[in-house]
Amino acid sequence: MSLSKISFTNAEGQTLSGRLELPADQHPHNFALFAHCFTCNKNLGAVRNISRALTSQGFGVLHFDFTGLGESEGDFADTNFSGNVEDLIAAADFLAKEYQAPSLLIGHSLGGAAAIFAAAKIDSIKAVATIGAPSDPTHVQHLLRSGLEEIETNGKAIVNLSGRDFTIKKQFLDDLETKSLPAVAKNLDKALLVMHSPQDTTVGIRNAEEIYHAAKHPKSFVTLDGADHLLMRKEDSLYAGKVIAGWSTRYVDIPEEPRLKSQHHVVASLGNDEGYTTQMKVGNHYIVADEPESVGGHDFGPSPYEFVSAGLSACTAMTIKMYVARKGWDLQNVEVHTSYDKRHMEDCENCEDPMAKIDTFDREIKLTGNLDEKQITRILQIADKCPVHKTLHSETQILTKLI
Repeated sequence: MSLSKISFTNAEGQTLSGRLELPADQHPHNFALFAHCFTCNKNLGAVRNISRALTSQGFGVLHFDFTGLGESEGDFADTNFSGNVEDLIAAADFLAKEYQAPSLLIGHSLGGAAAIFAAAKIDSIKAVATIGAPSDPTHVQHLLRSGLEEIETNGKAIVNLSGRDFTIKKQFLDDLETKSLPAVAKNLDKALLVMHSPQDTTVGIRNAEEIYHAAKHPKSFVTLDGADHLLMRKEDSLYAGKVIAGWSTRYVDIPEEPRLKSQHHVVASLGNDEGYTTQMKVGNHYIVADEPESVGGHDFGPSPYEFVSAGLSACTAMTIKMYVARKGWDLQNVEVHTSYDKRHMEDCENCEDPMAKIDTFDREIKLTGNLDEKQITRILQIADKCPVHKTLHSETQILTKLI
């Protein structure tokens, strides 16, 4: 996973702070937006875990702090639910301009309600997933019980939420009163996944039922049985992320990797807009080769010489296993560690001459089992007889022709 800090401006010109997470082994096939819960921020553990589960499946994920929260500019006291929706639209515009328009929108708690409202206004969104979302944004008023009367009387109040003090103004409550989530969900022309825990004591499971019944198909419901509202257990948030990633693939466009065909055992294909990221068909398997970032690659896959070293390691391990199996010796496991380098010949007369360097593979073998010294010595001799080892030592030829 690749993580970078980003920032963008909202409709009010304020700078919002976010994190963009990208897959470690490929370019994202789709981008997702994450809307965090009421008074939370982008660094909540559940947000990170869900994002990690999505990036492992090829999604890029942007999660950010709403106005006045975390590292984002603005005064939380002057924000409202409508502002959160506008922040999501600004985030989608940022992705569309700088990367790729988002196709998946995920919202947690009140962020789930905001996600539904925002999805109705973002054309690129094809799928929406809510986690522990209230069916009516005014539901958050029960969190403000201690200050509701003061808010109505004085126009604002300081309310303690999860151990932190927040100033809530009457305009926040007034804005919530104008929002009807069932009406928006009913006309939402997007796929919808509703996730909720029956044990959620903050936003009851009945909210999930009301959202689900209000929405039209395609819609799905998945229970987060045993989870709390904030998904504080790592396994709960990782599960939610995996489910969202799998479910959404039915509704977002995932380009199919071109299936390479060749009469040869291996074929490599590299386009002019892919850097050094090379699609490969190796036997019946499809893999990626690349170069390290230090030489201009994306490091999405092994380098060519790492593949050569891998072939030597695998062949050595297989050759040892075959030999020991025939002998009936007690070898429980073999590890072969290999690295490649170019080094000067030991007795080079002109060490400045590049030709004085020789290709060098450092190979170390770890044997686990009940073996005596004589058996170990023989196994090391057999390692030098593996076919790839012999090929690297033999005179070879490469015959090239144009297809």
